[in-house]
Amino acid sequence: MKTEVQKGQEFREDTRRAKSLPPEIIKRLTRINPLKSTLGLLQTVAILAACIGLSIYYWTPWVVIPCLFIIATRQQACFVLAHDAAHYRMYKTRWLNDLAGRLIASPVGISMCSYRVVHRLHHNHLYGKQDPDIPLHGGYPRGKAYLFKKLLKDLTGSTAFKTFSYFFGAPAPNKDQANTAYEKNRPLDDTSPALRKAADLDRWGVLAFHIIMPTICWYMGYLLEYLVLWILPLLTLLQPILRFRAICEHGAVRSLDEPMKASRTNTGPAWIRFLLFPHSVNYHIEHHLYPSIPHYNLAECHRELLERGLLDNAEVRDIRETAKMIIAPKAA
Repeated sequence: MKTEVQKGQEFREDTRRAKSLPPEIIKRLTRINPLKSTLGLLQTVAILAACIGLSIYYWTPWVVIPCLFIIATRQQACFVLAHDAAHYRMYKTRWLNDLAGRLIASPVGISMCSYRVVHRLHHNHLYGKQDPDIPLHGGYPRGKAYLFKKLLKDLTGSTAFKTFSYFFGAPAPNKDQANTAYEKNRPLDDTSPALRKAADLDRWGVLAFHIIMPTICWYMGYLLEYLVLWILPLLTLLQPILRFRAICEHGAVRSLDEPMKASRTNTGPAWIRFLLFPHSVNYHIEHHLYPSIPHYNLAECHRELLERGLLDNAEVRDIRETAKMIIAPKAA
């Protein structure tokens, strides 16, 4: 049984665009396919299981180190799938959608229900004072040295606490939000009581997982493997990946007021998209225009927009061009 999204729970489309896709196209693209959702989940879990299994079996630096990097990229894939669930896009039935989202999110330290509360603000107030993502991607370009310093700091694990605070519903305020109700009443008022209650419960579930799982691994004699193969990449390698992708999506954009220029769609070789933009998350303009489209239909949405000329002069760039833009010297 499908549960309708209630007021205070919805993700609003960015209606500032001049033209839109025909209603029949949007209706088709927003249709949820449970098989494709399940395949996305299974693909991510299978790659993680293969990397962990290989590492435990061979347990040498030549196997473990490459696997750690792949594990970190698939941990990000878990973030992306949890993001789809936060948008109610995994399954039509709400309890099943939320269960799948929480199961894929908890191992990577995300409270999916808390993230839903915060992420709504990013969509509904893009680049406004209530947008919680501005501290992460705002102000670019700031020069190559600034970005590399940030990424190196992420790699040490020193920013992990801030990252997981965000996904627990407590994002750091940007300079325009300091000393306001944002700071005192996070994650703000634009949220239904039902979402707040679900977020409170979900946070306890995530904490329970990260107490129970290492206890089980210790009991079975795999605590070291768990710490090295799961917690280490989660706190270190994953952090710069998350930052860099966020900056690619919204950093150094040409306009903060036009939907086609305030977000960026990144194209590039398949291997880069696999590592940096799992599950079609690179189609970010399309996602902000139509947040009700599940990840597996975003590529088709992109093609429909291209065919109608709706992406002319939009922020659609090759990832290499995006990288040059975000490491450019800070404007005077």
